Amino acid sequence: MVLAQLGGSISRALQNMSNSTVIEEAVFHDCLNEINRALLQADVQFELIRNMHANIKNIVNLDGLAAGHSKRKIIQQAVFDELCKMLDPTTGIKSSSFFFPKKGKTSVVMFVGLQGSGKTTTCTKYAHYYQKKGLKPGLVCADTFRAGAFDQLKQNATKAKIPFYGSYMESDPVKIVVEGVERFKEENCDLIILDTSGRHKQEAALFEEMCQLSEATKPDLVIFVMDSSIGQAAFGQAQAFKQSVAV
Repeated sequence: MVLAQLGGSISRALQNMSNSTVIEEAVFHDCLNEINRALLQADVQFELIRNMHANIKNIVNLDGLAAGHSKRKIIQQAVFDELCKMLDPTTGIKSSSFFFPKKGKTSVVMFVGLQGSGKTTTCTKYAHYYQKKGLKPGLVCADTFRAGAFDQLKQNATKAKIPFYGSYMESDPVKIVVEGVERFKEENCDLIILDTSGRHKQEAALFEEMCQLSEATKPDLVIFVMDSSIGQAAFGQAQAFKQSVAV
């Protein structure tokens, strides 16, 4: 719903500009301001909007455009490119710093995030994605805090035909992940995925548990899962998680 409204607002801003007889600086300025307002209403962080605005202004030089160039198309392309860049987590980061599981080499990936953010479902989708690429994944339920967590992972894993590990009796998540990782290593799994308890940045005990899990398993990658509908609050949560583990 929010994305549909945002998309409609941005499209209208570009259409209003296109309807102008002459594309001059004032028309361009009004178009950008409309897009800025739409993003602010969608709870996008102001700093991101400001950077996007500045980048588009630097790209589009109306006075310096040679004759025959379509100002409308150049502006539309600049807006499109900057919106894509805003959503691209790889922007400004070297590709060599990214980790991807590989067949024939055991990798451990730990998922963290708030409760109810969709970690368990995402873990299964992640495992299924790499399973289709020929890897052998295994899912470990380290969530001993939420009732029914193991049942949910078990159900998802069974449906996707992915091996899983967990316990109804053991309450220590660190012990579960250590045992799960060892078992899946013995079974020559390429990708071992740890589904952890949901936690909030104000829950110190759960954050300490998360650090213990990371210390015990030395994951190759820690993925932070967040429901984007919480808007700018995601930034503070992400920062808190990053201070504890390298998400």
